[in-house]
Amino acid sequence: MLRLIARALKRVFIHSPISRLGCAFATVVGLLWAAPLSTGAITRHGDLIVCQGLPKWAFRRGGVCVGRVYITRNTVSPAVLRHELVHVKQWRKYGLLFPLLYAIAGRDPLRNRFEIEAGLVDGGYMRR
Repeated sequence: MLRLIARALKRVFIHSPISRLGCAFATVVGLLWAAPLSTGAITRHGDLIVCQGLPKWAFRRGGVCVGRVYITRNTVSPAVLRHELVHVKQWRKYGLLFPLLYAIAGRDPLRNRFEIEAGLVDGGYMRR
């Protein structure tokens, strides 16, 4: 019975219209947050909207992905953009569950399954 419930919930919330709607909502939130603070270029890289020139207090680490919006000061190498594009796919898959699941996965990027999936080397967490 629990397996049936779990499967039904997965169908509703994972890789679903609801998760894609959550990603779209997060993208709007990301743009509302980043665009006014951005002193650099706002560009597109595939599905990723890159907002540069933000103050360091506006994000953690080298940047943060909110929906399809990558918020950073100046961390925009091709490797980092590849890494962030994986986070966009994760946002689409999990929608608004993604921040909660990410928090549960922990702050240590070397153990966080979402950072591992996005690529620790591309994300700048490990050297080649």
